[in-house]
Amino acid sequence: MNGKKEGGLNISVRSYLTSLAVIFLLMASAYILTLLIPGGQYVRTEDAAGNLIIDTSAGFSSVPGGLPFWKWLLSPLLVLNSSGSGTLIAVIAFLLIIGGIFTALDACGLMKYMLDRLVLRFSAVRWRLMALLVLFFMVLGAMIGSFEECVPLVPIVVALSLRLGWDRMTGIGMSLLAAGCGFASGVCNPFTVGVAQQLVGLPMFSGAGLRILSFICIYLLLLVFLRRHARRAEKASGTANSDSFTPDGRMDRALGWFAGILGGGILLVLASGFVRALQDYTMIIVAVMFLAAGLTACLISGMGAKDLLREASRGIVGILPAALMILMASSIKYTLEEAHILDTLLHGAVGLADRLPGWTVVLFIYLIVLIMNFFIPSGSAKAFMLMPIIAPLGQLFGISAQLCVLAFAFGDGFSNVFYPTNPALLISLGLADVSYGKWFRFSWKFQAANLLLTGLLLLSGLWIGY
Repeated sequence: MNGKKEGGLNISVRSYLTSLAVIFLLMASAYILTLLIPGGQYVRTEDAAGNLIIDTSAGFSSVPGGLPFWKWLLSPLLVLNSSGSGTLIAVIAFLLIIGGIFTALDACGLMKYMLDRLVLRFSAVRWRLMALLVLFFMVLGAMIGSFEECVPLVPIVVALSLRLGWDRMTGIGMSLLAAGCGFASGVCNPFTVGVAQQLVGLPMFSGAGLRILSFICIYLLLLVFLRRHARRAEKASGTANSDSFTPDGRMDRALGWFAGILGGGILLVLASGFVRALQDYTMIIVAVMFLAAGLTACLISGMGAKDLLREASRGIVGILPAALMILMASSIKYTLEEAHILDTLLHGAVGLADRLPGWTVVLFIYLIVLIMNFFIPSGSAKAFMLMPIIAPLGQLFGISAQLCVLAFAFGDGFSNVFYPTNPALLISLGLADVSYGKWFRFSWKFQAANLLLTGLLLLSGLWIGY
């Protein structure tokens, strides 16, 4: 690890250690909870598709809890042998491919050439470009549930933001933050809205009207937030300069192949919204297409195979420490599950609803999902865990299943770009050389405003009988 170059993907020591310290404190807090909270569990049954869902009729029961200290200490390694470890391993492999390919693209000069071209083309209309980028990433999240799949594009947008006279925060905001906001609005998100609606017996993607309105409101809020921040950053750094750009035919061909192959991968991801068989493989599709695009572009640019291998290996080594952060963050859920207190926390939260005014229950459902998303980043996994409890709870207080699904989508999505337990956020911050502390200070105001906006949208849905 070392200082970060523009276009390179080496994680800086300072950003890395800050994020590592935050995650370790969360790990320690999780272990303390295992000493204080008794074990418990809900009975789970298997549905027709083989998914485990909570059987609300069977109720909740106490079970022995606790976790040996040695098991907590080794939890970042033991998590690799737990349920869902296949996804975790795929995320780490995904990260290493990104690190290797981007370092090779930087070494052959293609990253700088691409950014010079983009700045030359869009510097005069950069605010329009910002609006289009935010819309593009939000649509990816809202329509097909892309979030982790957007990570390879984050370093490009961050580098472009710097060249346009903005900063790294603006770049992450235009890419990953926008994807997370679209994911949460869930217009046709198959991993949150689609799964949740099926679990409560609603037609898939029905009731899209309020979700579309939410998408528009959130888009406008995010765009205003980013424009205000970017204007301040622009005053501090100055505007873009692309006077030194010289066209190069070979680089243009390499860039064309890179964009064409990667674009084909994006089209396949878009097709997953209509071809359900592709939905489980979107991350693999993006990784393979990104690998193919990067290798092809580097070779066409004139880089030799030996140099390509050397630079890609250097990139993998440079990004490898981020894998430890991902394992440590994932171990928090593992610790709570092994100690049998995750269900206890859920049971206690649901019990509080009985003491709340009826109109606040929809906001409390939102809060429950927000809390559980800290421990379980996967949207579909949370849907199977929470919807069998949330839907009957809503029914008791006159809240429709459709509104419960919207509260679930809101609670699952926005905090993905705020919680340090989310692997995609950790990867993106590492690639952009931004510590979690800096990201927190940048994004908390948007998250607070968005929490207020989405809370009002939920209450409006309750008022109109959505």
